Amino acid sequence: MPTLVFGHKSPDTDSTGSPIIWSWYLNEVKGLTTEPVLLGEPNTEAAWMLDRWKLDKPQIIETLETGQDVVIVDTNNPAELPDSIADADIRQIIDHHRLVGGLTTKGPIEIIVRPLACTATIMFDMMGNDAGRMPDAIKGAMLSCILSDTLEFRSPTTTDHDRDVAERLASELGVQIPGYAAEMFAAKSDVSDFSDDELVRMDSKKHDVEGRTFRVSVLETTSPDTVLKRKDSLIEAIARVEKEDGVDHVLLFIIDILEQQATVILQNDQVRQIVEKSFSTVCGEADTVTLPGIVSRKKQIIPNIAV
Repeated sequence: MPTLVFGHKSPDTDSTGSPIIWSWYLNEVKGLTTEPVLLGEPNTEAAWMLDRWKLDKPQIIETLETGQDVVIVDTNNPAELPDSIADADIRQIIDHHRLVGGLTTKGPIEIIVRPLACTATIMFDMMGNDAGRMPDAIKGAMLSCILSDTLEFRSPTTTDHDRDVAERLASELGVQIPGYAAEMFAAKSDVSDFSDDELVRMDSKKHDVEGRTFRVSVLETTSPDTVLKRKDSLIEAIARVEKEDGVDHVLLFIIDILEQQATVILQNDQVRQIVEKSFSTVCGEADTVTLPGIVSRKKQIIPNIAV
């Protein structure tokens, strides 16, 4: 039975590409038998990446068999993993997020958590000289992951090393980063085929603060007006998702990639008060508020949520 390599639920580009990248490395360089899998449908940007580099979409799984060997990438949060993760045998964790806690392993394992913008950058470093053996499709996936997670180096999570690795990969692939990133972001911005409920859940993470559970959702786009035209129906969807997912509040941030700001939907007075306290802003009576300079959930949004 192959070791399964996967990232978090609601897979974005990094959680789609990194399992593919690391499974290639473990199979082709380390001689192991592994398989990349997903914990949900990839978002539109991730799907574009798979098509662009002619990569097979990994199998989507919902549960794990008892004793299944797994490698977890791009998360260490049990809430973002299958409910049956406690039954699996976790062999390795590679991540770039804060430590959450709650995972139990059956023995000592290798855990790599580094303060970089992207899991794929960590993998590049871990490969060492063997990174030169990556075929173009794997390099393309790695470049896509880095550009996605850094918003083409606009995100405050970006490090010089993330940029250096991306520029090296782009050079080897003969890719011009500005044009390539524009294609990626255009794919990410096309949400016309998704329902309002799907948009709310598409790129979201659960987060607890002082006894309250949040679903913190982001929609990164170069066309925020397209999303905001659906504001009224999104507010209705938020209420449904809060009830169905058993969370106290959904916080939906629409990230304008080009203007580098976030618009937050304020579906009720409680959320309005939370946003005002968390981001030192005044919301007034409007049902949205714009937060200049806010683009990163990991570094700017989740650490600041206060109730």
